Amino acid sequence: MTEQTYCDRLVQDTPFLTGCGRLSEGQVDRIILQLNRYYPQILSNKDTEKFRNPKASLRVRLCDLLGHLQRSSERDCQEFYRALYIHAQLLHSHLPSRLAPQNSDCTELASGTSRAHSDRGPVAFLAYLGLAIGLALLAYSRPPDPRVLPGARRVLGFSPIILDRHVSRFLLAFLTDARL
Repeated sequence: MTEQTYCDRLVQDTPFLTGCGRLSEGQVDRIILQLNRYYPQILSNKDTEKFRNPKASLRVRLCDLLGHLQRSSERDCQEFYRALYIHAQLLHSHLPSRLAPQNSDCTELASGTSRAHSDRGPVAFLAYLGLAIGLALLAYSRPPDPRVLPGARRVLGFSPIILDRHVSRFLLAFLTDARL
C-alpha cells in the first residue's frame, strides 16, 4: 500500500475543511498570509489578494485556495497543512485523512496492543486490587518482626484516605492494635 501524499490528503479533506463553520475568516486569513509571507512562491501577492477578497464569501475563497493548492506541488500542500496545524490545531487533529487508517499493518498492531489492555476490564482490576489488599492485610496482621522497621505498619494508616469507607473501617481496626 502506498503512502498517501499531501495532495491526496488535501483532496480528501477539502469537503471537511469547506464545511460550514469549520474555519473562521480570521484563521483562513492567517493561513493565507503565512503561505504568502513565508513562502511567496506558493502564493503570490496577486493570489493573496484574490483569496482574501472580502467581497467573496469565505467558502468560495477557501474552495479557490484549496483548488489552487491541489493544482500546485506536493510541497505547497505540505506547507498548507503546516499552516493549518499552527492556526487551527484542533481542526487539524480531526481531519478525515488523519483519522482514516493509512496502513493496515500499523492499525492492526496499534489496535492489538490497546485491545490487550482493554480485554482485562474492571473485573480483572478488582481482582488484582483484592489480591494486593489481601496480601497487605496478611503481611500487616502478623506479629511484627523485630528486624522490620517499627513504623512500617503506619503506612497502612494512609490507605483509608483512598479506599472506600467500609474497607477503611476494617483497616483502621488493625491500626488500633496496641502493637503499634
